[in-house]
Amino acid sequence: MLGEYRIAGRRATEIAADVEQAVSAGVLQPGQQLPPMRELAEELGVNPNTVAAAYRTLRERGVIETAGRKGSRVLPRPATTGRDAIDVLVPEGARDVSRGNPDPALLPPLAPAFAAAAALADRAPVLYGDDPLDPDLVRLARADLAADGVPDGPVAVTSGALDAMERVLVAHLRPGDAVAVEDPGWGSVFDLVPALGLRAVSVGVDDEGPLPQDVRRALEDGARALVVTARAQNPTGAAVGAARAGELREVLGRHPRTLLIEDDHGHGMVDLPLHPLAGVTSSWAFVRSAAKTYGPDLRLAVLTGDAVTVDRVRGRQRLGPGWVSRLTQRAAVELWTGGAVDRAAVAESYGRRRRALIGELARCGVEAHGRSGMNVWIPVSDETGAVAGLLQAGWAVAPGARFRTVAGPAIRVTVSTLEEADMPELARAVARVLNGDTTRGYV
Repeated sequence: MLGEYRIAGRRATEIAADVEQAVSAGVLQPGQQLPPMRELAEELGVNPNTVAAAYRTLRERGVIETAGRKGSRVLPRPATTGRDAIDVLVPEGARDVSRGNPDPALLPPLAPAFAAAAALADRAPVLYGDDPLDPDLVRLARADLAADGVPDGPVAVTSGALDAMERVLVAHLRPGDAVAVEDPGWGSVFDLVPALGLRAVSVGVDDEGPLPQDVRRALEDGARALVVTARAQNPTGAAVGAARAGELREVLGRHPRTLLIEDDHGHGMVDLPLHPLAGVTSSWAFVRSAAKTYGPDLRLAVLTGDAVTVDRVRGRQRLGPGWVSRLTQRAAVELWTGGAVDRAAVAESYGRRRRALIGELARCGVEAHGRSGMNVWIPVSDETGAVAGLLQAGWAVAPGARFRTVAGPAIRVTVSTLEEADMPELARAVARVLNGDTTRGYV
C-alpha cells in the first residue's frame, strides 16, 4: 500500500506530521492509499481514535481524502504543494509570456494617489474603533456594481480576491464539503480549496464560462459551493455571456442553498458586458479586485453579497487583520475618481493583442481560446513537450498543469508583454512545436 515507507508517531499530531512530511518530500505519492485506521493503530501500538484524529487533521489540511469504504489516499494536489512550483525557468534572452501579469505601461502611477491619501490621513488619522471602510470607496463601488446589475448588498474590503474567497468559503463551509470549481481555472483556487480542508469538484469550461451540465452534476452530487469567473477567466479568457448566464441561473435556481462566489477580477480591463449570477441563491458573494487594473501590489478587492455572508466576513476580519488599510482604500478612491486609468483604452489594448495572436495562430492551423482578458489558452497533445520546445525556440509559456486537474493538456500565453508585431513569430513557433497538432478543445 505504502511500499517501503512506514508511518511513525505515537500521538495524532506526530502521525499527521509524519504523513504530511512524507507527502511534501515526495516519498508518498498522490493517489497512494493509507492503511486502514485500525490496521495502522495496531502497527503503531496506539488507540484507533488517535489514528482517526490524525487522519482528520490530514483531511482538514488538504493532504488526504477519505472516500468511505475506499479508504484514505493522498490527494492528487496536496495543499503542501503549491501550483506556483509548476514553473518555467526562463533563460537569458527568452521572451517570458508565462507570468499572467498586466502590462506595466497600462498601470497608473501610484505616488500621487498615495500622497493625496496620506495628506488626508495626516489631517484626520484613522484610529481604533473608526469605520473600517472608506465611505467614498463604498459609494463608488456600490454605484458601479448596481450599474452592472449586481444585486444590492453590504460591502466589505479585503486584501485581494483570493482573500475574499477564503473568507467567504470559511464563513459557510466545513472541512470535507465539496466546492465546484472551473477546470481549467485559477491555480490559486485549486490550492486554496484543499488547504481549507474542502474538496474540489471540477466543472468544465468553454468560451462562455462554466458548462451548465457540469454545474448541475456537481450540485446534484452534493457540492455546497460554486466558484465562477465572470470575465477574463484565467487561463482560458472565458466570459459568461447572456445565454450562458441564463442557463446557469436556471441550474442554481434548483439549488437555492448553494454558496455562489463570482470573481470579476477583469473589471476595468475587459470590453465585454457583465452578466451576473448573484442573487439567485440565498448565499452569494461578488468580488472585484484592483490587481489587474491598478496593480497587483495594491492588494485590494471589494466584496458584496448577502447580509449574512458579508457580516460573517467582516466579523472574522475584525479578529484578524482588523481592516484593510484605510490609506490604501483612499488611494484606490483617488485612482478611481482621478481618471488614472482609461478603462476602455486598457480593454482595447489587451483585446487587440489577444485577437492578433489568436488570428495568427488560426492562420497557422493552431486552435486557441481567449474571449477576454490578457491570456490565450492553446490546447496541445504533449504539454511538457510543447513547453520545452517553445523554450528552445526562445519563448517561455505557462504549462497548463498549473490551471487544471481533469481538463486536457494545454499551454497559456499572456499577451500583456507583447506587441502585435510579435504575434506572427510566436504563432509560427507554436505551430512548429506542435507540428500540425489538431487536438481537441479544452473541455
